[in-house]
Amino acid sequence: MFENSEKTTLESLGEFGLIEHLKKHVVLHHPETIMGIGDDGAVIQPENKQVIITTDMLTEGIHFDLRYVPLKHLGYKAVAVNLSDIYAMNGKPTHITVSIAVSSKYTLEAIEELYSGINLACSNYKVDLIGGDTTSSMSGLTISITAVGIANPDEIVYRNGAKKGDLICVTGNLGAAYAGLQLLEREKQIFLENTSIQPDLEGHDYILEKQLKPEPRADIIRQMKELGFKPTAMIDISDGLASEILHICKASVCGCRIDAEKIPIDQDTWNMAEELNMSAITMALYGGEEYELLMTIRQEDYEKARMIADLHVIGYITDTPGACYFIDSKNELHPITASGWDHFSK
Repeated sequence: MFENSEKTTLESLGEFGLIEHLKKHVVLHHPETIMGIGDDGAVIQPENKQVIITTDMLTEGIHFDLRYVPLKHLGYKAVAVNLSDIYAMNGKPTHITVSIAVSSKYTLEAIEELYSGINLACSNYKVDLIGGDTTSSMSGLTISITAVGIANPDEIVYRNGAKKGDLICVTGNLGAAYAGLQLLEREKQIFLENTSIQPDLEGHDYILEKQLKPEPRADIIRQMKELGFKPTAMIDISDGLASEILHICKASVCGCRIDAEKIPIDQDTWNMAEELNMSAITMALYGGEEYELLMTIRQEDYEKARMIADLHVIGYITDTPGACYFIDSKNELHPITASGWDHFSK
């Protein structure tokens, strides 16, 4: 895609030169894109649809550490986390804008590496990159992405639709992204203490990929539509299962019961939890950055839902607002507390 063989400074290229350079490599996928990059604003023309808009920002030192996060993976992940929000509302993502704040000390080739990940995600999920902004930064790299999606008015799923008796389901497995992050942080600290010791990541491909290159669950959305049902409430798991189910219960004015033993956890996550002397259940409940889907479905849709291999029932909704519990292996109830990531907490 990008074929520069030499190092090119951003100072020599300039902001508008960088934009023109990146624009040449953008591929559009949707006929409703009337104007993409190149004017004061983009123009899209969805027909008889409702538009879903979401935005997310990733900041160096808070959301990612470039000592172990490759720029291509970072670009891909930055897109993926935004598309996940669109899928969590049962929509179809169609467009994104990308804004970056970056030091002039970065080379063009480094920015190309970042955008190669962005463009790959756009290609995989058939999303059009239609604009954004670039600016200088004195404090590391920041990426802000806005995603636009569309859906028929009767297809959109909100957080506030859960009802008593609904089944609580999750996609995939949980805790792996957190396990991957803990592994990366451990190996970084070992390397910083003794630079002659190289990081040992052998045999941990799965949990590393879940952390560095998450995939939004477009496949689950597609399968539910093919089977003819939709969730009553849905959210993506970015801040941890516990935090997300509390969001649904608060919005839906209800309570819940989650069976901890039914939470799907991959064997690699169990192994890493044991190696780190941590609880895999705790990782699954409170670890973030999963970008799996948490949803509630009607009991009458269970037979359809069970046709989706990667969709797992882990509990049910009650009619007692705020009474949110998980049940342990001894059948004892424990209150679910929000211990997910909070940017402004102490």
